[in-house]
Amino acid sequence: MKIIYSFNKRGFEAEFWAREIAAASGPAAEFHPFNHDPYMDPGLYGRAQLLDNLYYAKDERLSRLYADLTRKIAELRIDTLVVDNCSPYHPDWLRSLNVYKVLRISDGPISAYDRDFAYLHAYDQVLYHSPAYSADLDIRSKLEYCGARNIDFWPMAVFDAQFEPDRSEEEVFSAERDIDVIFIGALHLGKMPLLAQVKKALGTRCRIYGLGSWKRKAYLIARFGFPGWVRTIPADAYSALYRRAKIGFNVHNRSKYTVGNYRLFELPANGVMQVSDGGEYLGKFFDVGREIVGYESSQELIEKIRFYLEHSKEREKIARQGYRRALRDHRIRPRMTELQNLIRAGMERAGWKGLAALRRSP
Repeated sequence: MKIIYSFNKRGFEAEFWAREIAAASGPAAEFHPFNHDPYMDPGLYGRAQLLDNLYYAKDERLSRLYADLTRKIAELRIDTLVVDNCSPYHPDWLRSLNVYKVLRISDGPISAYDRDFAYLHAYDQVLYHSPAYSADLDIRSKLEYCGARNIDFWPMAVFDAQFEPDRSEEEVFSAERDIDVIFIGALHLGKMPLLAQVKKALGTRCRIYGLGSWKRKAYLIARFGFPGWVRTIPADAYSALYRRAKIGFNVHNRSKYTVGNYRLFELPANGVMQVSDGGEYLGKFFDVGREIVGYESSQELIEKIRFYLEHSKEREKIARQGYRRALRDHRIRPRMTELQNLIRAGMERAGWKGLAALRRSP
């Protein structure tokens, strides 16, 4: 099986995504990373209607992207295209590609109507990163309701570049941790009230690093009286900060209905005890209470952080169990092996016509 994995990343993230996706290749499957970000800003096609406008106008950047991908598919004799989040590929163009097509959705309900549901008909298989969706439906039920039939759960994972895989467990946990509490993430409006409450309650014991414009950071201060300016740090600095932290808290947009971000796996892989929202869905990734701690409200989050700061043995025990689980089940290379197995099973269900040729190939 020869798979092109199409994604949009920049800088350090683009480098390690390409490197580690390619390194996951083996006898049963070849992975060929394809970063579609350089062709145009994702903001130009972040909604399905915007992409349709570009396609209708025969946008030169879009045409160049499609030509390059078509050429790569032919040169490498690709049989499967996996598109990870925020697809730049118009369904009418995808219809012309004689490959098995897989859509990986990973942004949750906030963007689902913008760039997930409108594209389901163009793909042979759909992978979702979290079982959660809304109070009415889980994501599988919603996808089926929208007409998708070949659906699988495929979570995110931690890339090796985001922790130190060569260090032993004892080395990880014997290192000094001079940061009590940490959060690194985008400053989405829905997260701001909780971030402000935690920071105000814990003061200098809590460090928050936010990804966002200076306007959004100024808004956080003006709207919530946030105590201090939020620094932006590059992606290659995350793991070094995590390795210094005792506790990391996780917050998702719409709380439990989008649980499953990359932070969920990066924190424990760096030996950080994690306190996360996620409700009943959190247990799909970690053993709650043993490998991770859950919370339902900002007050509960603050109370649990304070408790585990004062009880270091209990904190380290959970951190160690989370670390072991992350390294055992949530690293990128075994996750890519899961992907090839899911694709083969999906092809079987779909009765894909190229399946017989795949069986004959190594």
